[in-house]
Amino acid sequence: MRMRTPDVVQARPKGFGFELFGNIRCPTEAAKSHIIKGIFAYDETSAWVGPPGSLKSALLADAAVAIASGSDWFGHRNKHQTGVIYFALERADLVRRRLLAIAKTKGLERLPIAVVPAVVDLVRPDSVRKVLDTIADVEAEFYGPEYDKATGAGVVIFDTWAKLIAAGGGDENQAKDQGAIFANIQRIKNVTGGPHVALIGHTGKEADRGPRGSSAIVGDVDLLVTISGEEIKTATISKANDAPEGPLFSFKSKVHEFGLDEDGDAITVNIVEPTEAPAPAARSAKLSANQQTFFRILHDAGDAGLTLEEWNNEAKAVGIGANRKATLHDLRKALEDRSMVREYGGRWKVNHGG
Repeated sequence: MRMRTPDVVQARPKGFGFELFGNIRCPTEAAKSHIIKGIFAYDETSAWVGPPGSLKSALLADAAVAIASGSDWFGHRNKHQTGVIYFALERADLVRRRLLAIAKTKGLERLPIAVVPAVVDLVRPDSVRKVLDTIADVEAEFYGPEYDKATGAGVVIFDTWAKLIAAGGGDENQAKDQGAIFANIQRIKNVTGGPHVALIGHTGKEADRGPRGSSAIVGDVDLLVTISGEEIKTATISKANDAPEGPLFSFKSKVHEFGLDEDGDAITVNIVEPTEAPAPAARSAKLSANQQTFFRILHDAGDAGLTLEEWNNEAKAVGIGANRKATLHDLRKALEDRSMVREYGGRWKVNHGG
């Protein structure tokens, strides 16, 4: 039976806002609003993690200059030039010098970038107000006191994630503390028109196992990029809501010299520059029968992957590792050494980008 549309005007809803199915647009009609295509998009959150010395902060400083100047970044198209607010919870002077060095190498001067050298607490909801006030103050400087929030700062960077949690007495190993911060980040995005929020963080003791602390961050971000490598670094998408996982680009350190100090010593800072990806490590010509079976079990699990316990149990079900527990460990390490599998957020998956 057809439902009749009421003749009376409906009362304004008192609950949360909603959108009817019939009003939801097809992705081709409502494409994602990109800043740097395929990497930074409005109203999303990314996390950039790596071990100490991986140049993750230098990389995000480089991204800030590209975004603010309307430049493409590592071959990815700049779709919208916008302002950047960089909350430097540590080493603010280093952040300033990097931004200056990057701008000088590109021949740039005035850029809508602001560095906020402050200890920011985002664990407690009442601390959100100060962050919002700071963003409003910066945007007023960028665009004047009558600025339209729709043209406000499009990217907000927090460096680092660990300091963001510690400032409020939180523990990065606790999912509830991470959850509180992500709830407050969403509050900030809701009020400020949906900027992209980029978080800089550390990997754990085993870098290939993802971010340090609780694995909740993996589920909370839209994009997780892991930085690895020695002389040549590679940024790899480890998790994305609507993009393929795998290597994104490679880069290396470049020393910028500002000049000499009063003693005649060079004043320098490390920035980044693109480079070719390193040649992949050679894999053994052939896997053993057990290695092939162990790999096939994980491959058949698809994108969801398996926990280590699930993977081991399925292997035992087909007769592998039933008598010797270390066999399963040896098989897993053999596949890891060939970059064929990886673990993120407590689940093992086939490494298609390895």
